Amino acid sequence: MAEDRNNNKLLVPGSENAVDNMKEEIAQEFNVELGADTTARDNGKVGGEMVKRMIRIAEETMANKHQ
Repeated sequence: MAEDRNNNKLLVPGSENAVDNMKEEIAQEFNVELGADTTARDNGKVGGEMVKRMIRIAEETMANKHQ
């Protein structure tokens, strides 16, 4: 991955590949070509879907721990 220009830090070691894979998968599902020429709207669609899925995964994980 290219050098990031933001301060976002992944809290789980080794999760960068999983996040990148999720991003690519969602971009393909939405027919979005990731890159410098991608519109903010398309990037937002991909990012928003990533957040939704990560929240769902976290909720499922927490629910399973409480069973």
